[in-house]
Amino acid sequence: MMEEEEFEFAEDLEAILHLTPEVQLAIEQVFPSQDPLDRADFNAVEYINTLFPTEQSLANIDDVVNKIRLKIRRLDDNIRTVVRGQTNVGQDGRQVKEITRDIKQLDHAKRHLTTSITTLNHLHMLAGGVDSLEAMTRKRQYGEVANLLQGVVNVLEHFHKYMGIPQIRQLSERVKAAQSELGTQILADFEEAFPSQGSKRPGGPSNVLRDACLVANVLDPRIKQEIIKKFIRQHLSEYLVLFQENQDVAWLDKIDRRYAWIKRQLVDYEEKYGRMFPEEWCMTERIAVEFCHITRVELAKVMRTRAKEIEVKLLLFAIQRTTNFEGLLAKRFTGCTLTDQKRPESPLDPTNPFLEDEAGEDVGTEKDEDLPRKPKAPDNPFHGIVSKCFEPHLYVYIESQDKNLGELIDRFVADFRAQGPPKAGTEEGGAVLPSCADLFVYYKRCMVQCSQLSTGEPMIALTTIFQKFLREYAWKILSGNLPKSSSNSGGLTISSLLKEKEGSEAAKFTVDELCLICSILSTAEYCLATTQQLEEKLKEKVDKVLVERINLTGEMDTFSTVISNSIQLLVQDLDAACDPALTAMSKMPWQSVEHVGDQSPYVTSIIMHIKQNVPIIRDNLASTRKYFTQFCIKFTNSFIPKFINHLFRCKPISMVGAEQLLLDTHSLKTVLLDLPSIGSQVLRKAPASYTKIVVKGMTRAEMILKVVMAPHEPPVVFVDNYIKLLADGNPETFQKILDMKGLKRSEQSSMLELFRQRLPTPPSGADGGPSLSFSAPTPEQESSRIRKLEKLIKKRL
Repeated sequence: MMEEEEFEFAEDLEAILHLTPEVQLAIEQVFPSQDPLDRADFNAVEYINTLFPTEQSLANIDDVVNKIRLKIRRLDDNIRTVVRGQTNVGQDGRQVKEITRDIKQLDHAKRHLTTSITTLNHLHMLAGGVDSLEAMTRKRQYGEVANLLQGVVNVLEHFHKYMGIPQIRQLSERVKAAQSELGTQILADFEEAFPSQGSKRPGGPSNVLRDACLVANVLDPRIKQEIIKKFIRQHLSEYLVLFQENQDVAWLDKIDRRYAWIKRQLVDYEEKYGRMFPEEWCMTERIAVEFCHITRVELAKVMRTRAKEIEVKLLLFAIQRTTNFEGLLAKRFTGCTLTDQKRPESPLDPTNPFLEDEAGEDVGTEKDEDLPRKPKAPDNPFHGIVSKCFEPHLYVYIESQDKNLGELIDRFVADFRAQGPPKAGTEEGGAVLPSCADLFVYYKRCMVQCSQLSTGEPMIALTTIFQKFLREYAWKILSGNLPKSSSNSGGLTISSLLKEKEGSEAAKFTVDELCLICSILSTAEYCLATTQQLEEKLKEKVDKVLVERINLTGEMDTFSTVISNSIQLLVQDLDAACDPALTAMSKMPWQSVEHVGDQSPYVTSIIMHIKQNVPIIRDNLASTRKYFTQFCIKFTNSFIPKFINHLFRCKPISMVGAEQLLLDTHSLKTVLLDLPSIGSQVLRKAPASYTKIVVKGMTRAEMILKVVMAPHEPPVVFVDNYIKLLADGNPETFQKILDMKGLKRSEQSSMLELFRQRLPTPPSGADGGPSLSFSAPTPEQESSRIRKLEKLIKKRL
């Protein structure tokens, strides 16, 4: 057990003796030493070898041992002294603790004494201040009272926790009594200086009242408010007398006099009383604001009484003068006294081309005295402070705009009739009608003007008026002036076509009529885009709660209908011009054609009409390219099915006749593919959507003729070939093909029966209709076959 304890002690000692490098470095810095025994990396063997480097040096071993023993005894003495010195540390610590406790008690006593002295000083100041305050109040020494009262109030705040002491509570009550007395006394002084009854005023500002205002800043805020109220009421009492409801100057036509009066009064106030009231009271602005409130109430009263006398010009005159005055207030004052006035959010910058930036635009010309001009509402905190009273009477303005717009539309109609439609070949040809721009310019002025008057219900009423006359413009100016289609489409004969008498091949619409249709289409497109922009701007200007009630979708649909009708007229005109040629095609004796020649006269006639009409339409729709593309697509969708129907009427057809028809079909296909740029010096690639329609439709016509050219023997091969080329499971279509081939009814019956048998079985769940589920040959494949057929035709020629 002893050995284990010694081993543990040795380990503990070794752990103690192995200090960290940081600790060792600190010890060396505090106790620098050159003794090898003090080094952290002391090595006993090296130290002994240093002392006895040779055998001869061992002769001094006794002296070295004696020195080391002496050093050990000195170290033991030092350690013993230090250990003995530590025996008194506990006793010394207790003595120090007692001293610290005494010092702490002294600190508390000092702090309490300081607080007591400070409190006594405050009490002395409070007592003296209350006495002085009461004396100064009786003498109306308001200048001294203003500074003293604030100090007394500040000192009294230190005694809130001592209110339980009777003397302190008594002083507090005396302060409150002095404040109450001061308030009553100051109000009485102002009442005496500015009596509520009578209009006599003192000759100049009073120093006593000026100091009284400084005292009022320290008293209950109600005193200050009462002073302001009494002074403003007395200052504006003359206004209420001069502009009573029964006075001639109270009516709207003399509204300028109201604003001239207050301007003089504000100048008079600044000269006489500007220094009497503290600057932070903003008395000049308060007088102006109270004048505005009174004026709004008085104007509303007089307008209710004389509502029948309000005319739109008079109303707009009054609004203009009032908004100008509100703008003047915004330049002069900050609006800091309008505690219940919320400044509206700034609207987004306009992003549409319909309106320019209104910050730099004029609402009208110098002659338009009826158009109010004023700063924009978001920049004016005084916006509506007076002019709001006019809002209930804005129906007069709305009714006036209804009447004016009605007259404007009637003038547009009369001008159109007098000037006639735009002429082809002129700058006006195909352009937007000038009346359209005039209408929206007027709309713009009305919208800006009304938004300055009100952003509430009147804007909704004006929007309703806009909707009404947008529809009237679409009906009376646009739809009402579209040329009417006539029934004189039949005038061509087979002989005339064969003899190429082009003089009788006149289109239904003249060039000027085509130009008019294009102008109406362009105008409708402009109206559509501008109406959408108008709706966006109206939504920006109206109150947010009313935004959902602004919707011009119906009017935009009306203009879309005009566009659609205009395109349809252009399509019908060109389509009808081609009808006689198609009729002539169906009546030609295709069975007796002996050889394949150039394209047939009916093809030439169709191409001629296309070359006559399409360039005119394209040039007049240059600004609306997308609608010209729509025209091309609609014409193709109408012409190709009609051409195929007329192909079915060509019966019977010989092999040579079918080849000629195939050549004609290819010529028409080429012309249709080139339709968008036909007759144009600038060649543009047709839109892919258009090209796809032409290729798909005309390829079907070519496949019909290819089936007709194919021999019907053996029948199975013919039927399978038909199914493969046309992918049409309708027996009626197959019947038409058989008629074109000139087969007898008996042959047709067997063919139809075979056709029904050879039809592919429709997939499970299919309707079992006439359409087939297999895919037709691609347009590229069919085009390759057509090219081979053309080569064959050329060889025969």
